[in-house]
Amino acid sequence: MKTVEPIRIQKGMKVSELITAFDAAGVMGAGKIADAVSIAKEMKKKKCTVFVGLAGAMVPAGMKEILIDMIEQGFIDVLVSTGANLTHDAVEALGYHHYQGSEYADDKELHKQGYDRMYDCYMPNTVYEKLEEFIKEHFDALKECKTSREILYTLGLRLPKNKRSLLRVCAERKIPIFCPGLADSGLGLMFWGQLAKGKTINAGLFDDLKEILSLAWDAKHAAVFYIGGGMPKNYIQQAMQFCPNKAEYGIQITMDRPEPGGSSGAELKEGISWGKMHDKARFVNVVCDATIALPLIWAGYRG
Repeated sequence: MKTVEPIRIQKGMKVSELITAFDAAGVMGAGKIADAVSIAKEMKKKKCTVFVGLAGAMVPAGMKEILIDMIEQGFIDVLVSTGANLTHDAVEALGYHHYQGSEYADDKELHKQGYDRMYDCYMPNTVYEKLEEFIKEHFDALKECKTSREILYTLGLRLPKNKRSLLRVCAERKIPIFCPGLADSGLGLMFWGQLAKGKTINAGLFDDLKEILSLAWDAKHAAVFYIGGGMPKNYIQQAMQFCPNKAEYGIQITMDRPEPGGSSGAELKEGISWGKMHDKARFVNVVCDATIALPLIWAGYRG
């Protein structure tokens, strides 16, 4: 057995050095973070197709640039996101901001002032007006889109070039971005608003599923990285289930518990029973706030 080495913090210490110290300690949360960094490096060294699931309020929480860097560095090959994160991404690209607030605020007063609260993060409700204008202006360009993935690609290329966004970077780099719950978001409401006015769109409900299944099927080596759980995680998991090469590596960051039986808290090893994870896969479950764990893991990966 290896000895648990105490973590020593030194002035001017680099994050990569901190991760090395985490690894030397090797247990509990610190050990899991270090293991995640090691797995992330190994999955790319093996040239895995990396499927990333993105849930939670990651864009409002300031995680957008980390995710963009993950794309630009070639780490993410396929991204599956909630509609909420893409909505927040779009409104920031349209010139709006999220603001530091307080979880103890008077929500009735915030409502009067026109602010929406996500724990201690605020967003002005006026973002929806600008978002509606943007969707209305570009809706005709979406008519021939066959899938929601094509819709997101088309919208991404129409967001301002001078504003960095997940949608635009994925479109420019041709990274497939899926949103199985697109209707369950601000963007979805804006699409519905145009449809309610008699406009049409040809995107099918299940064609995205065919595409992600094909990506999973064609992956010689596959890996999964879940930031939160929910629909993005399950969408990737079911793709892994129906392909010949199961996920060989996995990283999951979650605060949910496995006991209720939901996907968000399910440990990655549970996926072995479903045929989603390879029975010899290397994986780690990091039980931590993703706004803490993701920056540490990515900084450790970048060195």
